[in-house]
Amino acid sequence: MTSSSSTLPSPRPEADRRRWFALAIVMTAAFMDLVDVTIVNVAIPSIQRDEGASFSHIQWITAGYALAFAAGLITGGRLGDIHGRKRVFLVGIGGFTLASALCGFAVNPDMLVASRILQGAMAALMVPQVLSIVHATFPAHERGKVFGMFGAIVGLGAVSGPILGALLTEWNLFGLEWRPIFLINLPVGIAGLILGRKFITESKAPHALKLDLVGVVLVTLGLLMLLYPLTRGRELGWPVWGYVVMAGALVVFAALVAYEKRKAARDGSPLVELSLFKVKSFAAGIAVQTVFGVGLGIFFLVWTLYMQVGLGWSALRAGLTGVPFSIAVSVAAGMSVQKLVPRFGRKVLQAGALTMAAGVVIYIWEAERYGMSIASWQMALPLVVMGVGMGLIVAPLTDAILSEVPREHSGSASGLINTVQQMGNALGLGLVSVVFFGTMSDHLPGPEVGPAFVDAFQNALIWVAVVMTAIFLLMFALPKRPAQHVEGAETAETPGITPLDKAPELVG
Repeated sequence: MTSSSSTLPSPRPEADRRRWFALAIVMTAAFMDLVDVTIVNVAIPSIQRDEGASFSHIQWITAGYALAFAAGLITGGRLGDIHGRKRVFLVGIGGFTLASALCGFAVNPDMLVASRILQGAMAALMVPQVLSIVHATFPAHERGKVFGMFGAIVGLGAVSGPILGALLTEWNLFGLEWRPIFLINLPVGIAGLILGRKFITESKAPHALKLDLVGVVLVTLGLLMLLYPLTRGRELGWPVWGYVVMAGALVVFAALVAYEKRKAARDGSPLVELSLFKVKSFAAGIAVQTVFGVGLGIFFLVWTLYMQVGLGWSALRAGLTGVPFSIAVSVAAGMSVQKLVPRFGRKVLQAGALTMAAGVVIYIWEAERYGMSIASWQMALPLVVMGVGMGLIVAPLTDAILSEVPREHSGSASGLINTVQQMGNALGLGLVSVVFFGTMSDHLPGPEVGPAFVDAFQNALIWVAVVMTAIFLLMFALPKRPAQHVEGAETAETPGITPLDKAPELVG
């Protein structure tokens, strides 16, 4: 994907104002998507109480969004290239706003799950256009400043999202309980839709690739066949058909690989560019990204349930407890990119994995030692250690993965990186029924609920520690010192770019 924007003369003052308005609009949309993820995590126990949602529903409220978002990311980027980024962005933000309304007015848990899946699909149309619009609107010498602004938005979303979600839930505006966490998107989305039509300039890729709809269907089907039995298996008593369906998912993924090979040979526009996996650093990086997503998917959901259901804390207390973690991620991410990785290379990412594992071990020890009487300030140490470890990983990981990828494949590679991270996240959320709920009885007397959740939380954290150790080992296949992308590959041109698509993983 290329753009002639960098060769254009300096814009007239009127055009200059328009592009900065356009930037504000797309940044607001990105922030809306960012905050929506964190808000939902904080409000999950309130949704469970108010709607009578089962644990399976709770998993799908989060995993359904991640799955739809992952499955649609590359397709959303391609649609923008083909039909115009402005047009697809407006469709995405309009659909996201509508889906938010449906979530806010959901009459039962099933409607909420369906609306969340629609919301994830609309985010997959909206988010990939954001930095594509920036790339087409701003010349090369200004993009560094603009991407710095996006980094600030990511940090702001990481810190403010949980607190905003907690406040909206605690305030119980108009007696609506948790519903304002979705309804707050309506005025923002409507304003973005109106102003976006006026100020965003349309752009398309000069030679856009065709859509690989069969690839999208196979990826989505395979993930559903894997996730649905994992999510429902425990409450259904692990029926035989569940294992058969999960085994069938492997057949679907094998069919995907075979189809993508034929698709690449036929017209050169596969959903997954399989030749990328011949690059050792890319293949290892994709494995790291997927496994990292699994670990984060497990941690953030069980952490929320542990604090609010197990310990009985309010949404606001839980949200404020997470602030040290978010700040630590943001600070460490900035240091890793600017100071540490240029000097120490791959060792920084490996140190991040071990640091995060150490934080998890400290958390397990504290949860055991203090039990139900643990305080927020006592959680600060493990959360800061985990946040530092995560910050050391998330910021430089994409550059490390892409450093040996040729320029002509940078678009496909970047889209695939963000897609597999979201898929890993969805898989981790699906595994929660095994690693968390699988350790407790379905019908616990009131006094036993808290201790059972504490034990289940510790069990889940053991899995997260194992995941971080696996990531440390996988990182040995990354380049020792990530160089500039081969032949100058640019993630800024691609539909699935850091740092925005990293936002969900920063905050759960």
